Amino acid sequence: MIRTRAHRGIALTLSLCLVAAACQGDGEDDGDVIAPTEFDDVPSDDASVTAEPGAGEWDTWVLTAPDQFSVPPPPMPGSPEAEAELAEIRDFVPRRTPEITDMVDFWDQNPLSTPWVEKNLEFVSARAKDPPLSSRGYALMSVAVADAVVATWHWKYVYDRPAPEGVERISDPGPDPSYPSEHAAIAAAAAGVLAYLFPERPALRLDEMAEEAADSRVFAGANTRSDVEAGLALGRQVAEAVIAYAEADGAGDECTVVPPGPAPRYWAPPPGSVANPVQPCAGTWEPWVMESGDQFRPGPPPVFGTPEFLVQAEEVVEVKENLTEDQERLATFWAGGEGTPLPAGIWNEVTLAYLRDRQLDTPRGERALALVNAAMNDAGVAAWDAKFAYWDPRPQNGVRDTEVDPEWEPYIETPFFPSYISGHATYSGAAASVLGYL
Repeated sequence: MIRTRAHRGIALTLSLCLVAAACQGDGEDDGDVIAPTEFDDVPSDDASVTAEPGAGEWDTWVLTAPDQFSVPPPPMPGSPEAEAELAEIRDFVPRRTPEITDMVDFWDQNPLSTPWVEKNLEFVSARAKDPPLSSRGYALMSVAVADAVVATWHWKYVYDRPAPEGVERISDPGPDPSYPSEHAAIAAAAAGVLAYLFPERPALRLDEMAEEAADSRVFAGANTRSDVEAGLALGRQVAEAVIAYAEADGAGDECTVVPPGPAPRYWAPPPGSVANPVQPCAGTWEPWVMESGDQFRPGPPPVFGTPEFLVQAEEVVEVKENLTEDQERLATFWAGGEGTPLPAGIWNEVTLAYLRDRQLDTPRGERALALVNAAMNDAGVAAWDAKFAYWDPRPQNGVRDTEVDPEWEPYIETPFFPSYISGHATYSGAAASVLGYL
């Protein structure tokens, strides 16, 4: 993977986020955050979309270069193949239905990967709670899409093929050349990575969705058949490269760990549970921009039973007893528990809201999603490194075991991993800082 100035900037951002997360402690009931539904009134930047002729030379995440995978030239203008493609579009015009128009609009959202991000959120929500695995998956898909876009833009300006002319369109083809289709490349890259990440889901259905996204551009008169076929082929190659990277990132390695000592000094599952900790080796997984999971490891938390620990235990009890309705609403929203897309997924929803508001062009929008998700992946790796370096007990156990309140229950459910540092705070600090930069 190529480490660029932007990537190194994320690493610096993560170091600051880890400091903030360490200062916040568990952070589970912190109300000083804003839900994405409250971003609707953020003023938009200039929404005009201009061509991006230089996007095909941007740095890539997994590809060795934008031209790593060759794309054959499109049919020559005026050739029988080119004329047949235009005839296909014209022949379909009388058969456009409201359902076809809806399909075209669905696959032409800004950012273009929106349906695929939402599918990723849906799949994560249906699984058991696993924050680092979810942030890994969000990053892998977003990186695949970003690399597919850079590769697509490279070949667009190699061939400089205009959008279909002399046809009735129901979607703007955009200011950049038409071949290969970015809609198709994004769809194939995202579908391939999602099929890898969620083997319990029918891969054929995901591939059919990618084909539908590609077909929608032909139905709309915005691309020819060869545009979308070249995009699908390129996107599938990018997906294969990202999957090969994922196979070696350590997430599938065998993992056996034991706490450095018994409870109550060290973490144990919440009362009444015998669950094992979630992903205790995630801190060893390959990060995108950090050198290693322990690069920014914070100092240790207050030790169980010390005066500092007791002060924090008493504080969390007091905070819970005095929660306002607004704080309860925010705590519930940001809880990211099982059945939700988890904290990194919530920040993907936030990012989509920002990008819809700003209406960036495709290369910049997908770059933004990749940067946010790479930062959150590394935030998860760094947080899990610290969690299983210190094995700090969760507040529910700590409050009860110190007898500050032997029957105390937190406002939200206690997750199955150590408390320090807060994963919520680390994910949120990383995502918010990158969005602020963007």
